[in-house]
Amino acid sequence: MASLSLRHIYKKYPGGVTAVSDFNLEIKDKEFIVLVGPSGCGKSTTLRMIAGLEEISEGELFIGDRLVNDVAPKDRKIAMVFQNYALYPHMTVSENMAFGLKLNKTPKEEIKRRVEEAARILDITHLLDRKPKALSGGQKQRVALGRAIVRNPMVFLLDEPLSNLDAKLRATMRTELTKLHQRVETTFVYVTHDQVEAMTMASRIVVMKDGLIQQVDTPQHLYDNPVNMFVAGFIGTPQMNFINGSLVKKDEDVYFEFEGNSIKVPTEKANDPALAEYIGQEVVVGIRPESIHDQPAQISALEDSTVDAYVEVTELMGAEIYLYLTIGETRLTARVSPRSTSRAGDTIKIAIDTARMHIFDKDTEKCIVH
Repeated sequence: MASLSLRHIYKKYPGGVTAVSDFNLEIKDKEFIVLVGPSGCGKSTTLRMIAGLEEISEGELFIGDRLVNDVAPKDRKIAMVFQNYALYPHMTVSENMAFGLKLNKTPKEEIKRRVEEAARILDITHLLDRKPKALSGGQKQRVALGRAIVRNPMVFLLDEPLSNLDAKLRATMRTELTKLHQRVETTFVYVTHDQVEAMTMASRIVVMKDGLIQQVDTPQHLYDNPVNMFVAGFIGTPQMNFINGSLVKKDEDVYFEFEGNSIKVPTEKANDPALAEYIGQEVVVGIRPESIHDQPAQISALEDSTVDAYVEVTELMGAEIYLYLTIGETRLTARVSPRSTSRAGDTIKIAIDTARMHIFDKDTEKCIVH
């Protein structure tokens, strides 16, 4: 088992293209780290540098206490699981799983033991004699994982391994991967653009944009305390609502004004020293969909922050309803109770739970107060 240390890592391509900039991350032994971000943010490039499939332009990479910048991929004691599974079509499942061990001249009995153990862990013992073309997507994924497990790697690297699966199977495999991580007790570094995968599986999430780390934190802390608008908008489904407006002081209280509405900023947020210089300035308020309410009891409890909104569309999701609202030019999504009586075409009163509001600098997009 091993920790990983990435120190000031850069990846620069000919022509001045920098894919990854000053990447610094300490990954503890047995952690499940998820790199998440939009396409082209540098997450897969970072993973490939850890694997040794991409050369590091600058910086140092340690696996355990060993500097591995110039160590060949096969000698790094890592195992990689690819998006397309990369199985050999002419080999059986058993032969696919054993292939790397044979190359390393592992004794036959040891190969047999490791393959059978991995097959048992992944519940694919009954598939060992089949060829890949006779397997479903989920089964191929398990075989690819099995091929990694048999090598007893110090670090598992997984590059969007669930993206080829349908939604139901993806949800099942998320659970299976979490259980696998607990069972094999190895460090996992996982790349995805799917923030649901990141939120459900990670010990810590690394949010990336344009080759730069935006924030590293636990899923819940990342959700509750995003450092900027990019992280706030990327993590969470549906995504956070952003409202442009101004902060105004009236008597001893601070109000957020937008679209002719005025809602009171909670005292503890209003008294935050970081907010003082923004009084009288334009800011952006972020509010999660679940912090917008349309039930009478919640509206009466939040009377300092009620506004009228027009319901454009409603989506019944079973356990909840999504309301797509407009307030002037501002568009909001609310996540409300399935008992909601709000319907498309209605003008309704909504309450914003200001205790859960985030206030961002309009220019830098950095969070001022949570």
